[in-house]
Amino acid sequence: MEFFVSVIAIALMVIGAFGIIFLKKPLDKVIMFTILDAGFILAVVLFKYLDVAMFAALVDPLSTLVFIFAIVKINEIRKKKLESGDLND
Repeated sequence: MEFFVSVIAIALMVIGAFGIIFLKKPLDKVIMFTILDAGFILAVVLFKYLDVAMFAALVDPLSTLVFIFAIVKINEIRKKKLESGDLND
């Protein structure tokens, strides 16, 4: 049983990593990051580091929110630069 769960955890981490590398849209990258996080937490639980898994499970949604806020802010800055005509910076 542990073998199949470890295969699932590795598959989630690999899918998330390749998705982060190859996808172009920032929100798709955030989705792939959460898939990678799910595989990581599953692997940590498999190795019975439950305190680390609990900390990761509490911190991962916060890091996802920070990524989403950063993407929104970057998009706002890009729109303002396009409207003002300043394309050099």
